[in-house]
Amino acid sequence: MADLDPLRLTLEPALARAIEDWTAWLTHERRASAHSVAAYRRDLASFLRFLTEHQGHAPGLEDLRRLERGDFRGWLARSSERGLAAASNARAISALKSLFRFLAKRGLVENAALGTLRPPKLPRSVPKALTAAEAQDVVDEAGIYAQAPWIALRDRALFMLLYGAGLRIAEALSLNRGDLPAGDANTMTELMVTGKGSKQRRVPLLPEIRDALADYAAACPFGAGKEDPLFVGARGARLVARVAQRELARLRALLGLPETATPHALRHSFATHLLAGGGDLRTIQELLGHSSLSTTQRYTDIDSAALLKLYGETHPRAKRIGSRRSS
Repeated sequence: MADLDPLRLTLEPALARAIEDWTAWLTHERRASAHSVAAYRRDLASFLRFLTEHQGHAPGLEDLRRLERGDFRGWLARSSERGLAAASNARAISALKSLFRFLAKRGLVENAALGTLRPPKLPRSVPKALTAAEAQDVVDEAGIYAQAPWIALRDRALFMLLYGAGLRIAEALSLNRGDLPAGDANTMTELMVTGKGSKQRRVPLLPEIRDALADYAAACPFGAGKEDPLFVGARGARLVARVAQRELARLRALLGLPETATPHALRHSFATHLLAGGGDLRTIQELLGHSSLSTTQRYTDIDSAALLKLYGETHPRAKRIGSRRSS
């Protein structure tokens, strides 16, 4: 196919045919997108170019069989020297492994060395937080498309728990009526949440969240028993995450928010805004239910990056420094 041609390499015919068969398999059997197939072919082109330079001749199936771990590591080192990001290297390894698995299943090449190669460690990403104004808009407009007043109250209470108390969407949807503290909105000061690994934690409830929960609980027309689900769908069954995600997608369109504005992003906004406001990292760890402080510390990287960006864009001295550098 033409999109492997940019490498301008000569391959032994058997390898060239195998690559075309692999590409067809990705497209028609694996149903990989055209974008993914093109990316895999570019990654393979990079590897075959390196192999041609390394060996001094057109590579073939037998050359792939003889490759050792050091050969693959040399290719990755060359890619890194040329500025290829860790994520790109990881994808390239995935492309090679896909090809080699394909060749092995067809009895063309067996090579165990590639299986011992670990992809580069990728930085753990955190969903982009909304601004405080954006998060408030989500809460304020929640339920605008609801078909019944009680559903509007449900959506508002749910999104307030995610942003105002930092719950995971799964934690909020797993709540039962009996998990709500007894009493009225004035006495519901804490919520007992069961998180990952069945670990329980106490989450303080702001007055606005208490009011939202109390209003929804009173208006919901379905079961009020202790074992009944707190958040329910239109027919009374426990609400599923897909419904909340769909509602937030509609709000994104209404409010002009990015696609990163998801229920999960509301929880991350809770943590990021607490940290920006001077919140203690250990306290935030407890509120989020993180078992490891290192997980919570990811927010310090994001907050520092945001502060640096803000400094660069707004601080007068930063602007002067930038203008001197460009002159």
